[in-house]
Amino acid sequence: MKKLTLIAICMLLLPITNLFSQAPTDCTNAIVVCGNSELNLDVSGIGIQELSGLNSCSSQENNSVWLKVTPITSGTLGFNLTPQSFSIQEDYDFFVFGPNADCGNLPQAIRCSTTNPQAAGQNNNLTGMNGTETDTSEGPGPNGNSFVRWLDVEAGDSYFIVIDRPIGNSPFTLEWTGTAQFSSPPTNETGSFEALNLENCDTLAPFDDEVTEFNLDSNTPGIIGSQTNVSVSYYESESDANIDENAISGIYHNTSNPQEVFARMENTLTGCFEVIPFVLTVTSGPSFVTPTDLSSCDDFSDGDNLNGYTSFDLTATIEEIQGNSENDSLNISFHESLDHAQNNTNPLPNDFTNTSPNDQIIYVRIEDSQFPDCFSTTTLNLTVLPAPEAFEGTLLQCDQDFSPDGITLFNLNEANSLVSNTPDQVSIAYFESFEEAQDNLQPLDYNYLNTTNPQTIFARVFDPSTGCYSVSQVSLEVSTTQISDYEVPGVCDEPNSEDGINTFDLNEVALQIQNNNNISFPISFYSSYDDALLEENALEASYTNSIPYFQVIYARAENNNACYGIAEVTLRVHELPNLQSDVEVFYCLNDSPESITLNAGIFDGSTNNSFEWSTGETTPDIEVNTVGAYTVTATNVWGCSKSRTIVVSPSNIATIEAIHVTDASENNTISIVVSGEGTYEFALFNQNGLFADFQPQTTFQNVPPGIYTVAVRDVKNDCGVVENMVSVIGFPKYFTPNNDGQNDFWQIIGITQFTQPNTEILIFNRYGKLITKIDPLGMGWDGTLNGEPLPTDDYWFFITLQDGRIFKSHFTLKR
Repeated sequence: MKKLTLIAICMLLLPITNLFSQAPTDCTNAIVVCGNSELNLDVSGIGIQELSGLNSCSSQENNSVWLKVTPITSGTLGFNLTPQSFSIQEDYDFFVFGPNADCGNLPQAIRCSTTNPQAAGQNNNLTGMNGTETDTSEGPGPNGNSFVRWLDVEAGDSYFIVIDRPIGNSPFTLEWTGTAQFSSPPTNETGSFEALNLENCDTLAPFDDEVTEFNLDSNTPGIIGSQTNVSVSYYESESDANIDENAISGIYHNTSNPQEVFARMENTLTGCFEVIPFVLTVTSGPSFVTPTDLSSCDDFSDGDNLNGYTSFDLTATIEEIQGNSENDSLNISFHESLDHAQNNTNPLPNDFTNTSPNDQIIYVRIEDSQFPDCFSTTTLNLTVLPAPEAFEGTLLQCDQDFSPDGITLFNLNEANSLVSNTPDQVSIAYFESFEEAQDNLQPLDYNYLNTTNPQTIFARVFDPSTGCYSVSQVSLEVSTTQISDYEVPGVCDEPNSEDGINTFDLNEVALQIQNNNNISFPISFYSSYDDALLEENALEASYTNSIPYFQVIYARAENNNACYGIAEVTLRVHELPNLQSDVEVFYCLNDSPESITLNAGIFDGSTNNSFEWSTGETTPDIEVNTVGAYTVTATNVWGCSKSRTIVVSPSNIATIEAIHVTDASENNTISIVVSGEGTYEFALFNQNGLFADFQPQTTFQNVPPGIYTVAVRDVKNDCGVVENMVSVIGFPKYFTPNNDGQNDFWQIIGITQFTQPNTEILIFNRYGKLITKIDPLGMGWDGTLNGEPLPTDDYWFFITLQDGRIFKSHFTLKR
C-alpha cells in the first residue's frame, strides 16, 4: 500500500448549496484513488448533504472529500489518517459506503468514526481502520478511540470513503493498510517533471511584457509514450487538475512568468490519474552584460573639435556586452530607435558618428545566433566630451647672453596663460609640429632653446578630467632691447649679526633702474641669469642676499608679458670695524688719583678708522681714574660703525671691621669680618710663618692657642693685603719642672704685652690654699713654694683676663 496525501483547505462551514458543481464534495464527483496517485485539493464545503441518516455515528457532512477506491485483488482494506497538525483539537471523521454503492441511492455506511480525540482524552488525533479493532462504528464525541475494524474486500468491488473535517482545516495523509491492491495510474514516460518544462522567447508585441504563446499539447506525445488508453489534459491549478475542471488546451498565453501549470494523465478505462506539474518560462532574450555609457572626445575629424560631433567605436561595447566566452555566439547590432532594434532594421556601423550633438541614446539588439528570434534590447548612452579651448599666442623673450643672434632660452610655461583660460585645470605640452602635438610625441622641454627667430611651435592642451585635448599655435619671438647694469649703494653689515647678510628693498632698486633707463615697465628680480630669462623663481621685494658681502642678481624688464631686457644688479654688504667684545676692567680705589688706560680694541690694527668715546675724546686710547661705563664707536672708510663698551668697576684693599675669636675651648676658631669693593681671601700666620693658606672662607677652625697674624688680600684687582694680630688663649693640662728645657713652667698661652697684658693669674693647691700669683708676661710658675719644690699633684688656677673673662680649672704637676 502507499501513502495518499490530501490537502483540503476548509476556511468556512458553507451552507448546503452546490458551490462547486464538479468538486469532490459529492459522491458523483468522488476522486478515483489509484496505487501511485497523490492528490492536492483546494475544496471546502459539503456540496449536497448526503450523510444525514445514513450512518450510525450521528454525523453529517461539514467539510468533506469523497474518494472512490476499487481494489484489483481480494484481501483486507484499511488505512491510517494522520492530520498534518498534531493539535489534539484537529478532528477528522470518516464514513465508508459499499461495496458497489449507488450514489443516487446510498445505503447505510458500513464503517464510520466520529470520535472527538480531545473529548475522548486521546493523546493523538489519528483515525482509520485496522485489523486489531472489532467495532465497525464509534462516536460521536468521547465514544471510542477513533479506529474501527478494516474491510474484507473482493477484487473489482468499489467503495466510497468520505473524509469529513468538523474541526480544523489542515492537510492530511492516508496510509493504506491491509492486503488488497489498487490499480496504478499512467506513467509520465518523459522520465521527469523537468522534461516537460517549456521555454519560449517573447515574440509577441510588446516585446517586454513577458507574455507569449505556448503549445501545451506539444508535451502530450512525450507523456503518453507507448501507453494505450491514456488521455492528457492541462490545467492552471493543481486543484483543477485533480477534480478535472477548467482544462486548458491548444495555444496558451501565459499569465505570469515563470508560471507553473499541470498535466493530468488519466487511464480512460480505470479512471486512475496522475497530476504532473511543469513550468512555462518566457525568455525576453539571451543574458548579457549591461553596457556602460560610451564617451568620446570632440576632435578635428570633421574639421571642428567644438561642434559636439565625433565618432564612437562600438566594438568595445560589443565585447563588454558579450562578457565571458559563453556569450561569444551573441549577435549584437546597434540602432537609432527602439523600433529599429526590435524589428532588426537599419543597423548602425561599428564606427558611428553621432547624429545628435553632444548626447545621444542608441539602442542595442542582442540575439542568440542559434535562435535569432529570441532577442533582448537595451540602451547605450553616447556622450561627446568637449575639447578644452586652446588659443594662439606669442611669447617674447630677451636675447640670451646679450647676443644679437635671436637664439635664446624660453620658459614655455610662460605661454600657458596665453593658450588656456584655465591653465591650472589642464595639462599643457609643447611640440615642434602639429602632427607631434596630435599624437603626443616628443614634447619639448619647458626650458626650450629656439632654432629660428621667430619660430612657431604647437601647444597641446589636455583636460585630465575628460581625456580630451586641443592644439593651438604659439609664436616664439626674440627681443634685442637691453637695460643697463646697476650697482646698489652698499649697506653696512648688521651689528650683532656680522655675517655679510642684509636685506635689500628691491622695489627701490627697480625704481632706480627704471629712472636710469627711462622706462616704466615692471621689473622683477632673479638670483641667476637663466631664472631671469625663463622667469622662474622670482625674488621677493624684501630680499636678503644669499652670498655674504658681494652678490650679483638679475633684473628683468617686462613689456606686456614680453622680455624687454635683463641687467646685472650688484649687491654689496660692507664689513663693520673689527672691534673686540665689550669688557669689564677694575680700578683700585686705594690707588686714586692714579689713572688706567682704556683701548678701543681694533683687532686688525687698521689705521683707517675714526673713534669717538663717550667722554668726547677721539683717540684710540684714553686715561681714566673713575669707575663707570666708557663707550667707544669706531667708523671705517665705508661709514660703517661699531661700538664697544668698557665697564670700569671698583676694587679696593680690605678693611678689617672685626675679628671674632672663640678660644680656651676644644675647637678654637677665628672669624674675620671685612668691608670693601674687592673680592677677598684670608690666611693665618704664626711665629713660624704660614699656618693656614689663603682661602675664600672667613673662618678658621681648630686653631691651637697662640699669637697669630690675620692677612686679607684683594683678588679682584690685586689692590693689596691688610694684616692684623690676634691671640688665641689656651691652658696647658700639665707641666714637668725638671729643667730639661721642655714644659718646665706652667703659663697661659696667647698673652702678650699687646694682648691681655693686665691679666691676673692665681694658683691654689687642692685644699684651696693660694700658692702663688704669676706674671702673665713672665716665664710662668716653676712648681715651687718659697723656693721649695712642691710634690706631684693637681693644682687649680683662677684667671681674670683683661677683657673681663674668668676661667677656673686645674692642671697636673708631674715630677
